[in-house]
Amino acid sequence: MRIAFTKMHGLGNDFVVLDGRDTPLPPLDAAAATALADRHTGIGCDQLILLEPSDTANMRMRIFNADGSEVEACGNAARAVGFLQGTAATIETLGGIIATTPGDHGVSVDMGTPSFGWEDIPLAYAMDTHLMPVGWEELVQPVAVNVGNPHAIFFVDDCDAIDLARLGPQIETDPIFPERVNVNVATIADRHHIRLHVWERGVGLTRACGTGACASTVAAIRRGLADSPVTVTLPGGTLVIEWREDDHIVMTGPATQSYCGSFEASDFGISV
Repeated sequence: MRIAFTKMHGLGNDFVVLDGRDTPLPPLDAAAATALADRHTGIGCDQLILLEPSDTANMRMRIFNADGSEVEACGNAARAVGFLQGTAATIETLGGIIATTPGDHGVSVDMGTPSFGWEDIPLAYAMDTHLMPVGWEELVQPVAVNVGNPHAIFFVDDCDAIDLARLGPQIETDPIFPERVNVNVATIADRHHIRLHVWERGVGLTRACGTGACASTVAAIRRGLADSPVTVTLPGGTLVIEWREDDHIVMTGPATQSYCGSFEASDFGISV
């Protein structure tokens, strides 16, 4: 059995999208996701995206990181799926229902509302998420935010100077984060501009992270360092994040379809 796929990316954060809305896909497990994501022996991607029918939205989106772990949310993937859809749509995710709207400046995604409670992140025990009393070398006192998935945001003078490839995995897997965490290092350029690097849970260093841009914007505004809307510059490009008065976070940015293809299911251990 051959399975069709679409290769897409949002600012270089890339995806293999499998559409099972009309024709059901065979069951895919973590091993299959990891095999497909492998850049040497598979198709190669940061995340594998499965689209399925939904009883509560226009579609259901499942997200598997390159390490095979299934996660709750991915802002760049949401923009990619919104671009693929071509019309306004609602998408069911493990992190809740989000809404996408294609427009002249890319795709806008209503990511819902942020959560700040220690149990919502989640953390291993109660503490102030606005100014966490923890640190890892020069990265200290992060803000913790859940925007469908968990983020820790560190504000630094120069995000380019941080060895996130070394510190990221230490923080991601620290026992204080029982479900692991996405690690963000952010530099305030001005009150409407943030520079950002992200170590993505289950992926590693990434060229762009939509939920990281949302979480970092919310954290900066909550700390009194920025005002909405905020342009977030990542290695792969820029996103515009608005934290509206109704508490919803709206992310706007580009998405690109790279190419389409197909693969033999059995080559990746997928039983049909």
